[in-house]
Amino acid sequence: MAQIDLKYGKATIPFEYDESQFEILGLQKESVALSDAELGGRLDDPIDSSPLEEIADPGETVLLVVPDATRQTACGQVVNLVVRRLIANGTAPHEISIIFATGIHRSVTEAEKQAILTPFIAQRIKATNHGPRDLMQLVRLGETSGGIPVELNRALIEHDHVVLLGGVSFHYFAGFTGGRKLICPGLASSKTVSATHKLAFDYERRDRREGVGPGLLDGNAVHEAFMEATAKINPAFAINTIVNDDGAATDLFCGDWITSHRTACEKYAADHTINIVEKRDLVIVSCGGYPYDINMIQAHKALDSAARACTDGGTIVFLAECSDGLGRADFMEWFDVEDSAGLAEKLCENYQVNGQTAWSLLRKAEQFDVRVIAALDAVASEKMRLVPMQSLARAVAKVGGNQKGYILPNGSKFLVCES
Repeated sequence: MAQIDLKYGKATIPFEYDESQFEILGLQKESVALSDAELGGRLDDPIDSSPLEEIADPGETVLLVVPDATRQTACGQVVNLVVRRLIANGTAPHEISIIFATGIHRSVTEAEKQAILTPFIAQRIKATNHGPRDLMQLVRLGETSGGIPVELNRALIEHDHVVLLGGVSFHYFAGFTGGRKLICPGLASSKTVSATHKLAFDYERRDRREGVGPGLLDGNAVHEAFMEATAKINPAFAINTIVNDDGAATDLFCGDWITSHRTACEKYAADHTINIVEKRDLVIVSCGGYPYDINMIQAHKALDSAARACTDGGTIVFLAECSDGLGRADFMEWFDVEDSAGLAEKLCENYQVNGQTAWSLLRKAEQFDVRVIAALDAVASEKMRLVPMQSLARAVAKVGGNQKGYILPNGSKFLVCES
């Protein structure tokens, strides 16, 4: 018997398996983290742009837009390098600000701020949270071509230069994370977030809109709306990282906010797309540990990946600690319906961003036998139509038989495609 350690929160769950029964999907080769010098070399050679030091002159203000605690992007290492380079170039520390692109997520805590930025930066550079419902923080900058109001954080227009620092991975309806997502939805009002996310849902078909999904940018209505909103700001520079399982940067693409992000997405897709010849009856999936399973709203992205590898009616064993609970206090209210069709009707009547996540989750719970191992109340799991299990071994044993299966150790990072 072989053994694999599957990440669960900040710990691991060991699993012994028969190699003739299970195939592991998405085991990456050991990716070596880039040194400060190597990252610096990439910052010196931006894509379709001058280096940052030639963009921000001494005396000008710079706003660094960074992810919140739900992302793993090697932000601390990169922010340190950028801040030091700016200061060496003549920008004073008080002329540099940092804002967390929380979108409609909760604010970043003081402890998380230290972890994201490193204590050195957190103590020296002003860092603030975005408030999507705080009217004093927001400014309207027009509309998209589709009539969506573009309301963004005022800090974006109060600084001479805006620099995006994020990581790239798949997103289940925006195509990819990173880049423009740091502005919209990251620094958008709740109204703008809702209106752009609403584009992912086809109201006539009561289904996901065509062209919307992981790995898709061209023709993706959500991505295109994000791009239009971000263009109102036209960020001066963007930095996009790709990280390994330890969260360390193994690649960095920087420069023009559009082309550097697109290049990073192409590289990520080439390395993280899994082609399978068949779906199987049993799929065991880990989100990849913290922060990918920080809450159910985030963890669901790994379930989306597992669903692409599982036969209809098959079993998915879902490892998602959810140390931060569901992710939203009102998330559970969406499950006060008979089925996903009822939830779709509820969405049509009163669309909300997390309602679409709930709908997507409920669809999978109806299509598959989803057995979840999580630090959630059993009643909450059952209300989401998930089967709560106490252990991985018990969850697999309950399936019975010797069904062929897949193991996805990092479900949040990979896109599974049937050939």
